[in-house]
Amino acid sequence: MAPLTRAPAPPAPVEPGSEVVRAEGLTVRRGGRALLDGVDLTVRAGELLALVGPNGAGKSTLLSALSGDVAGGTSRGDRDSGTVRLLGRPLPDWNPPELALRRAVLPQEAAVSFPFSVAELVAMGRAPWAGLSTPDRDDDLVRTAMERVGVTHLADRRFPTLSGGERARVMFARVLAQDTHLLLLDEPTAALDIHHQELVLSIARDLATGGGAVIVVLHDLGLAAAYAHRVAVLSGGQVAARGNPTDVFSSSLLSAVYRHEVEVLPHPRTGVPLVVPLRPPGCTRKRPQE
Repeated sequence: MAPLTRAPAPPAPVEPGSEVVRAEGLTVRRGGRALLDGVDLTVRAGELLALVGPNGAGKSTLLSALSGDVAGGTSRGDRDSGTVRLLGRPLPDWNPPELALRRAVLPQEAAVSFPFSVAELVAMGRAPWAGLSTPDRDDDLVRTAMERVGVTHLADRRFPTLSGGERARVMFARVLAQDTHLLLLDEPTAALDIHHQELVLSIARDLATGGGAVIVVLHDLGLAAAYAHRVAVLSGGQVAARGNPTDVFSSSLLSAVYRHEVEVLPHPRTGVPLVVPLRPPGCTRKRPQE
């Protein structure tokens, strides 16, 4: 008797610099409002793209649309239009098992209903590869992911007992273990301390430099400037600017987009742009004299 399901074909290698994902005219309307309005975007192998912008700019919606996870609208006037291509093929032409072998998604919040251990959760990242991988390779990728993110010592802990930052790192390890061409990360550093923010972004940058493609939503403009090859600044569901952080991050643009005056200064040692919000005089009091 033939099996009810058949393992999908494994992904083909991706050439450095080749197009991984492209969006053209991407529009998402919900409740009569355009969450995305005619967005064009291309990400290539070897590139980390940071999506930045104020709350409600459309960053998470764009990430969901690129992953194929945007739910269809049900209200009158809701509509989606435009196209997304993954590895040159329209996104709807990929079935879920094929997508899971080619892109991994880290949402802002991951709900886990059962008390799985950390090791079990990270190992779930290997589920799409059932029938295409070996147990030894699966174990190696899970172990490596946990070591890179620094959660090996938590392997036997139950997920609900972890802190918010520990949970975020475990879920990041899970998508690393999935071993895909494209990583889509929605605010992966939001719950992390400085050390682990730098760790997560350095891993993401290394994956991109090694030939993968990474799209990451960030609120910290300093992290985006330091680690992204390119940034896309979103405002009102549109791309206000895109390019190298040094070229894109200007005081005039960011002050207008965020509706708050900022200064952009080069780091004295590295030259990486530093974005500094201007604050009232009372926030910069001198130290009382002894």
